[in-house]
Amino acid sequence: MIRRALTLALLAVSAHAWSAVADLRTESEKSGFTRTGRYEEVEALCAAFQKAYPREVRCTEFGRSPEGRPMMALIVTRTGAMIASEARRRNIPVVLMQGGIHAGEIDGKDAGFLALREVLEGKQAKGALDKQVLIFVPVFNVDGHERFGKWNRPNQRGPVEMGWRATAQNYNLNRDYMKADTPEMRAMLALVNAWDPVLYVDLHVTDGAKFEHDVSIQVEPVYSGDSDLRRLGAAVRDKTIEDINKKGSLAQPFYMSFVETDNPASGFEDSVSDPRFSTGYFQLRNRMAMLVETHSWKDYPTRVRITHNSIISVLEQMKQDGARWQQIAQEADNRQVQSTALTYKASDKARMIDFRGYAYTRTPSEVSGALMTRYDESQPQIWRVPVRDDVQPLLVASAPGAGYIVPAAWSELVAKKLAQHAISFRTIGKDLAQFSVQTFRADEAKFGGASFEGHQNLKVHGAWKPEARDIGKGALFVPVAQPKARLVMHLFEPQGPDSLNSWGFFNTAYERKEYMEEYVAEEVAREMLARDAALAAQFKQLLESDAAFAASPARRLEFFARRHSSWDERYRLYPVLRTDLAP
Repeated sequence: MIRRALTLALLAVSAHAWSAVADLRTESEKSGFTRTGRYEEVEALCAAFQKAYPREVRCTEFGRSPEGRPMMALIVTRTGAMIASEARRRNIPVVLMQGGIHAGEIDGKDAGFLALREVLEGKQAKGALDKQVLIFVPVFNVDGHERFGKWNRPNQRGPVEMGWRATAQNYNLNRDYMKADTPEMRAMLALVNAWDPVLYVDLHVTDGAKFEHDVSIQVEPVYSGDSDLRRLGAAVRDKTIEDINKKGSLAQPFYMSFVETDNPASGFEDSVSDPRFSTGYFQLRNRMAMLVETHSWKDYPTRVRITHNSIISVLEQMKQDGARWQQIAQEADNRQVQSTALTYKASDKARMIDFRGYAYTRTPSEVSGALMTRYDESQPQIWRVPVRDDVQPLLVASAPGAGYIVPAAWSELVAKKLAQHAISFRTIGKDLAQFSVQTFRADEAKFGGASFEGHQNLKVHGAWKPEARDIGKGALFVPVAQPKARLVMHLFEPQGPDSLNSWGFFNTAYERKEYMEEYVAEEVAREMLARDAALAAQFKQLLESDAAFAASPARRLEFFARRHSSWDERYRLYPVLRTDLAP
C-alpha cells in the first residue's frame, strides 16, 4: 500500500511538472493571433492537454471525415465523469462548445484552446470544472479546415490563412442538423445523443457591413420552444452580453444583417432559425443553443479575445446555475406538447435603436452599376435604425393525439433518421385493417428549381383529413409523448421547413407514374359524360366559369382521369399518417 501510494504521488508530481513546462499554446497565440495552425495542431494539442492533465482531460476521436481525418473532442471536467453514462447517472450538466463548423471562421478553435488552458490553470472560471463537463470540439468541419488559403474569406480580417466554409463533399454543415446527410453531422449527433448537453455553443464569424459592434450573441429558446426554457435562454443570452460588454465588447442580441442588403437605413429583423441550423435545432430537443458571431471586419486578435470572453462567461454561468438549467430542461422533457410553431416571423412592430456605425455614402457603382454603400472607418457615426424583434409564430401545427405512422415501404429510410436523432419509435407487428388516421394529400406540390445541399426541396399545400386506411405489418409508430416531441413534429409535419418531406426524402410520392394516352382518355371521358349527368353538369360549369381550365386540353382530360377507377389514389398522398390512437 505504501509503495502504491508513493507511486501515485510520484505520478501526480510528474504530471504536474510536465504541465508546468508543456507548451499548450496554439500557433495563433505564439504569432500574436495573426495566424492559425493546421489540423495536425488540433490532434497534437488534444493529446498534449490529456497528457498534461490526465485527471481532467480526455482526448477522444468521435468520428471520421470523408477524407479520413479524425474528428477530435476534448472531454474536460474535475467531476470524475469522463464518460457519458457517468455524467448521466450523476446528472452532471454538460456544455458542448464547437468551433469551425465553417472552417474559415476559426476563432472558436484558437479561443477555445486558450480558454481551456486558463481554466485548467485556475486563471479563469475558477472551480467551474468542479460543477460541469465541458466538451470542446475545436474543429467540426475538419476537411474544410485543411482546404487552407489566404483569401478563402475575402470579407474577413485575419488570420493570414484559413480553411473553407464547406466540407470535402461541399455540404454546409450548418444546414445539416435535421437531415443529417453528412458523416460529420451524424458523428456530432451521436456525440450529442451520448452526452445530452444542456447548452450547445456554436462559434462563428459573421459577414456583413462595416460598423463598430463586434459580436452577436443569440440563444434559443428565447422566441421558440418550451416557455420556461425561453425565460432561461433570454437570461443566459443577456448575462453573456453583460459579461463580455464589461470587457470592452459592443454586443447585440440579434443577427446584424440588414433587412435590405447593403442598406444600413433598413435596420435589422430578428427571428428564429429553421431547425437546419444549430440554434433552430436544439430548442426542439428542449436544450439551449448559443450562437456566437464575431464580426468579420474586426481583426483576428480582437475576435479571438471576444470569443474567449464568451466561452469564459458561459463556463462561469454553468458553474453558478448549471444544475438549475439541467432541472428546467428535464422538466420541459416531461411536459406534454400540444402544438409547435413550424416557422416564425417578426411582426411589423419596430423599435428604434442607436447603432454604432460609420459614416457612409450610397452611390451608383461604376463597376457593377448597382447602388453601393461605401464606409469611412475613420468617422464613427451613430445610426438611428429600426429593429423588428417582435417575433411571432407564423405556421403552427397541432400535435396528433398519439403520434405518427410510417408505412412499411418507407420504414427503413425513416428509421435511420429517427435513430440519428435518438427519437423513440416501435415497429407495428401486425396488419391493421381500416385503421383510423389522418392523411395529408397535397393540393399543390412544387419542387425546387435547383439543387440545394444535395436535395431537390419540395413545398406542399394541403390539409390533414380523417380517413380509414389499411396499415401493413412492419410500419413504424412514432409517439408524440416523448421528450423530443417538437423534433418529431418538425420531422413529420409536411409543411415544416426542415421536415423529411420538405427536404425531398418522399419526392417519389408526388410523381405521377400511371396515365392514359390522350386518345384513350378522350374515349373514357365521353363514356363518363354519357352515363353520369351530375358529372356532365360539373364539367360544363367548369368550362363556363374557368377560362384557364377551358383553354387547357390536358386539364380537361385530367378532370375525367381523376374520377376514373384507374386513377392512383396514392398520388400526392404524403406517406406519413397521423393518429390519435396508438396502434
